[in-house]
Amino acid sequence: MISIVARNSLPACARDQHNLTRVLSGGLWWLVFSWLILAALAQSQAVAQTPALEQEALPEITDVGSIRMPADFNQVDFYLITVDVGNHIWDNFGHTALRVVDRENDSDLVFNWGMFDTSVGNVTFATNFLRGILNYKLGVSPPGWELGRYEREQRTVWQDRLNLTSEQKAVLYRRLAWNLREENIVYSYQYFFDNCTTRVRDYLNEALGGRLESQNRAPVQRTFRDEVMSHYASVPYLALGLDVLMNERIDRRMSQWEEMFLPARLRQELLSFQSDITVSGQSQPMLTDSSVVMEFQPPAAGPDPYYLAAVVLLLPAIFLFFQMRRIPLASFSSQTGFTLRSSGLSYRLLGLVVGVLALCSGLFGLVMTFAWLESGHLDLHNNLNLLLFWPTDLIGFVYAMGWLLLGKSCAVGKTYHKIIVAYLLCHLIAILAYAFLFLTGIAGQQVGSLLLYVVPALLVFTPVVWSAGFTAVRRIRFF
Repeated sequence: MISIVARNSLPACARDQHNLTRVLSGGLWWLVFSWLILAALAQSQAVAQTPALEQEALPEITDVGSIRMPADFNQVDFYLITVDVGNHIWDNFGHTALRVVDRENDSDLVFNWGMFDTSVGNVTFATNFLRGILNYKLGVSPPGWELGRYEREQRTVWQDRLNLTSEQKAVLYRRLAWNLREENIVYSYQYFFDNCTTRVRDYLNEALGGRLESQNRAPVQRTFRDEVMSHYASVPYLALGLDVLMNERIDRRMSQWEEMFLPARLRQELLSFQSDITVSGQSQPMLTDSSVVMEFQPPAAGPDPYYLAAVVLLLPAIFLFFQMRRIPLASFSSQTGFTLRSSGLSYRLLGLVVGVLALCSGLFGLVMTFAWLESGHLDLHNNLNLLLFWPTDLIGFVYAMGWLLLGKSCAVGKTYHKIIVAYLLCHLIAILAYAFLFLTGIAGQQVGSLLLYVVPALLVFTPVVWSAGFTAVRRIRFF
């Protein structure tokens, strides 16, 4: 019989010098801009050349005879356990497990492929997640312990008996025994292609001789991005973050087979799937004896994060744009330019909003750059959104704090002023290139929400900061 050990794991001067600095700084920012354009083009090329992932065949069990099997599979029943979405970041897609009841040996156990270890610390775990190091494993426990956890988390649980022949039960039982071996119990988790639900789907498909996959090859209308945004609706800021961080690999339409990475979708498909059991010449459904083990209200959807972003960013941007006014030459130490009316209020508002924007943009840029260079998640590589969000935007947070605390423009030397202007000009050109690549279809990444709700605010804020955020101070030298 299957030997079980319950596992509990839980789940970044002189004129010649002046001219040299100007040339080098301008060249630096144009180099950054060129790199970002090439990044966007490389992204579209890379994805276009990447074929859709194919389902890998399950490893062959070479020593079938060494696995001890029940004498009578009529005494063995398999149950599909489907768990609704939860309130944690890691359970917003729901969960799937298998319950195996062996009446002959008085055994009742739940097989759960969603176990992970956070004992390394949250920072290390998050870093490993970003790098693509996701070592999940199979855990086995009594149903009381497993179902009790979902009750504490207030998540609805459905249980359905799988209508399998004795031969199909033997194949599935053998695969579970193989999976329990020390060399097989840990696997490299992939949120769309190898997770707790796809493990059950693949093992069941093996028991059915491949029939589940062969009958579910048609494409569906939804994409992986659609499912990400839908399932993280209860944590809208996380949904927005994932929408920014993930590239166009998740924008292709799924097949019915791929869609079954979702627990609810797998159960829905199996409810309409016909088994190989017949009664009085009538084919029986794959799932029978369905029951709701426990029922709770699912998490409520939060506000659309893009609507909130538009309000938080665009309204202040428009207000500040109309607060700009031209100033005359005030003294020999300053020059004509623009300032903001009601400077105490306007500059502090500018500092507050730009501070948040620069911090978010810089962090997004850092994460996307790190993920491209270091992560095994191909869905995080060569992201078109790097044209909008740059790691160097974190520097803007320092200036924003100056506006917020002092309530006036930041005085900088002429050289630094030219560097800032060149930087903001690169940003403007990058934003226009971003829109061009999406609207012409050169890049297939779906960025419509960012383009509609965030880009207009960036297009307004950039000239405001450029014109009124900084004062170029003329240095007076006395000899």
